[in-house]
Amino acid sequence: MEFANLSLTEIIELIQNRKVTATELVSYYISRIQKFKAKNAVLEVFDDALLIAKEKDDFAKSNSTLPLLHGIPVLIKDNISYKGHRLTCASKFLENYVAPYNATVIQKLIDAGAIILGRTNMDEFAMGGSTENSAFGVAKNALDDSRVSGGSSGGSACATALGLACFTLGSDTGGSIRQPSSFNGVVGLKPTYGRVSRYGLVAFASSLDQIGPITKTAEDTAIVMNIIAGNDEKDLTSSQINVPDFTHKLGNNISGLVFGIPTEILNLIKKTKYFDKYQKLFNYINSQGGILKEVNIPHYEMSLPVYYVLAPAEAASNLGRFDGIKYTKRDESAYSIDEIYSFSRTKYFGEEVKRRIMLGNFVLSSGYYDAYYMKAKTIKNLLKTEVTKALDECDVILMPTTFGEAFKIGEKSTDPVSMYAEDMFTIFANLTELPSISIPFDKGVSGLPLGLQILGRHFDEETIISVADYFQKNYKEKA
Repeated sequence: MEFANLSLTEIIELIQNRKVTATELVSYYISRIQKFKAKNAVLEVFDDALLIAKEKDDFAKSNSTLPLLHGIPVLIKDNISYKGHRLTCASKFLENYVAPYNATVIQKLIDAGAIILGRTNMDEFAMGGSTENSAFGVAKNALDDSRVSGGSSGGSACATALGLACFTLGSDTGGSIRQPSSFNGVVGLKPTYGRVSRYGLVAFASSLDQIGPITKTAEDTAIVMNIIAGNDEKDLTSSQINVPDFTHKLGNNISGLVFGIPTEILNLIKKTKYFDKYQKLFNYINSQGGILKEVNIPHYEMSLPVYYVLAPAEAASNLGRFDGIKYTKRDESAYSIDEIYSFSRTKYFGEEVKRRIMLGNFVLSSGYYDAYYMKAKTIKNLLKTEVTKALDECDVILMPTTFGEAFKIGEKSTDPVSMYAEDMFTIFANLTELPSISIPFDKGVSGLPLGLQILGRHFDEETIISVADYFQKNYKEKA
């Protein structure tokens, strides 16, 4: 059976009905990972995966009731801690580092019966939008070897699209789940900040980072969120707001829902070659009883500069611990403390990581802190106020995930500003802490996927997952 063509929902049904074993699943996915090795989406298959699968099968023989994710193989981004297994953040600096504990999301998946199959490729320390910054080579697009898989969760998105696991986990600081999901034609959710514990996630920018699922369908996303969401005493930023059943609204139609289209976004879309595709979607929404309403986020275009002040500032602080002493490799030519720091960080950090550390230290330095960092914080708060007001007038906000299809490998790697501009539509949800889901909704001029973003009110993942599910099941048939 070709499990790669099945959704998580369908595979769960097979396992629960004892029509497939965990060993069969794991063996299948290992074989498939090997088949698509040249994509470089998966950095490592864990040695104990088959052994754990056998234990799951032994458990199934003597127990009539199985946990929801019993025997389900999962791939995780290489910045999420899995005890006793390598955790490198796709960096030479952490090449041989072994995680000493489980991230909360990993423990929840294990408790639900899942098998952690391996780790996926990513931009080094999650800094990038193409996975070209990985120390272990670029992860190629699932549909076109000449194009990027996106970033920083490019390996996870590519692996989901190719069916190398039942689903994957990624992390999203400025679009790192949603952008690669768009490029590879899969579903990626960035939950509300605080909805999913960050404990065990190697920090990039702590006020922006979120762990989330990358799946084939919105329904699968709801199932995974039911497992990984919730308060965690190990993460002080973790929300105590009650977690609903994310599958509760699945099957709802969109009649009467108000879809907000920010004027500022509409003006940007009109400048692209894909405006007709969005217009077609808007017409469909009207035909289904949805209500389109233009809303305003006056400072939206400040999102990009604000993000590229705040994120590097936090990164510079978080990456200070990687010094060549405790966690990481050390340049053997260094003798003094200063040389250990300087030589090791120069040798083992990649160019993009060094660029962001320098930028972060600059905006935090004396004389520039107020001019850049504090001003960016002020505008971030203003954006949150503006979007809250906009969401008082609508149920969800629609916008593109990216400007277009996946770009060519090497096309933007020598132009950092051009690469950063690719984040124009995704960073807004991180800055405002909103939940946002990306789904494939159409194809570009090259026949590659285009992603649609659906943003909702804080802690209202239910609604955006429901809308995504409706579009996935209905719009593709009508479009």
